[in-house]
Amino acid sequence: MIVDRKVRVRFAPSPTGPLHIGGVRTALYNYLFARQNGGDLIFRIEDTDSTRFVPGAEEYILESFRWLGIRFDEGVSFGGDKGPYRQSERRDIYKKYVDQLLDEGKAYIAFDTPEELAAKREEIQNFQYDARTRGMMRNSLAMSKEEVDALIDDGAQYVVRFLVNPGEEIVVHDLIRGDVHVKSDILDDKVLFKSVDELPTYHLANIVDDHLMEVSHVIRGEEWLPSAPLHVLLYRAFGWEDTMPEFAHLPLLLKPEGKGKLSKRDGDRLGFPVFPLEWHDPKTGEVSSGYRESGYFPEAVINFLALLGWNPGTEQELFTLEQLVQAFDITRCSKAGAKFDYQKGIWFNHEYILGKSNEEIANLFAPIVANNGVDATMEQVTAVVGMMKDRVSFVKELWPLCSFFFIPPVEYDEKTRKKRWKEYSAQQMTELSQVLNSIDDFSIEGQEPVVMKWVEDKGYKLGDIMNAFRLCLVGEGKGPGMFDISAFLGKEETLSRLNRAIEVLG
Repeated sequence: MIVDRKVRVRFAPSPTGPLHIGGVRTALYNYLFARQNGGDLIFRIEDTDSTRFVPGAEEYILESFRWLGIRFDEGVSFGGDKGPYRQSERRDIYKKYVDQLLDEGKAYIAFDTPEELAAKREEIQNFQYDARTRGMMRNSLAMSKEEVDALIDDGAQYVVRFLVNPGEEIVVHDLIRGDVHVKSDILDDKVLFKSVDELPTYHLANIVDDHLMEVSHVIRGEEWLPSAPLHVLLYRAFGWEDTMPEFAHLPLLLKPEGKGKLSKRDGDRLGFPVFPLEWHDPKTGEVSSGYRESGYFPEAVINFLALLGWNPGTEQELFTLEQLVQAFDITRCSKAGAKFDYQKGIWFNHEYILGKSNEEIANLFAPIVANNGVDATMEQVTAVVGMMKDRVSFVKELWPLCSFFFIPPVEYDEKTRKKRWKEYSAQQMTELSQVLNSIDDFSIEGQEPVVMKWVEDKGYKLGDIMNAFRLCLVGEGKGPGMFDISAFLGKEETLSRLNRAIEVLG
């Protein structure tokens, strides 16, 4: 690991659509690594592929991180002295380095059309543009300078390819996977630059940007591991070996079921989001669910993602962001892919609901109560939350469970009625109504001993009384303790519900 340089890492998404949850995890690990080492986190936009640009994607990505609480130190919208941080604004910078490689004979110009390349793939099994095949293609290594100059003067489109020499040993130093050894013979001459839009490809742009922005560590997904040997060769070609960053290739996020990496289809099929925020596709109009709109807390999402592919080495599961910064060790990331256990994500959200104050949850629940036409005080909403929040994983789940606190039942669940309402229940509830009416202190402490003594004196079964009482007040067999409910409702409302139920149920 580089020890004599300031830690500087980057997250560099492409504005081609919504941010996948796997990208969020990559950004999170970069954030944790930077903060733990007193370093900087850079936000860079990779928009060199102009054909895939999607309007609104960049702002969506930024808003996602604002919601999640992942803060960048420099980059697009954050400022900094090593910009521009949007690759499409760095054309002149890249052209300089493309020309350097061409002048030094480390890259060459190729005029092969897509049709010609396709034909060659048909002709040669497992065709690869490399030392064995480049001589039979239309490029500056196989053509005269006059031919090349004439084609360029005529406006022919071309690409610049990197010249990979066979027989070289490439070692990628990876903090997670150890040293990865690769022979240059298996690499193709990757395209570095396209004349059609005068923009570099990912390979050149990232190397140049990482070097000029003094990136010390490249922490990215496993899918980029095959690119690493080429990037090592490019650092060598430019003579930048001394500033080459350390690599860390993170494990893939895998499907919850079956094999393969996590996709949006998995989320659609199993009913969980794969994007941090809801996404409205500007081309198709399709709306994809997001963690924020689904009711997840950002802290729960962060906690959930942090443990997908990283093991703290302890039994601890609940971490604040600050605790994650302290505990994170990138060498404890798994080499194998991590199953995306979306049910565990729901569990985390439940734990965060339990960990928040009743007042905080009540502030989130109050608009839902109001939207259902109920004019309740914050004191009432907070009291209900205190009784019921341990039963839900999302705030939005409270209303179906708690509506009876605010709205009296207009009908009674048939299944519960058949099971809990006996032939003698109407008589017992009439007596209970009279007992409750005699109580002045309608608190839990005021009601419970009086009612329990009545039950004992009458020789009634406690279960019969409480089950019928619940049906009267709630309309079905759910809710917290009966005296919690009746104390919340108050004497007048409790008696009103009791008397109506006796009349309806008979």
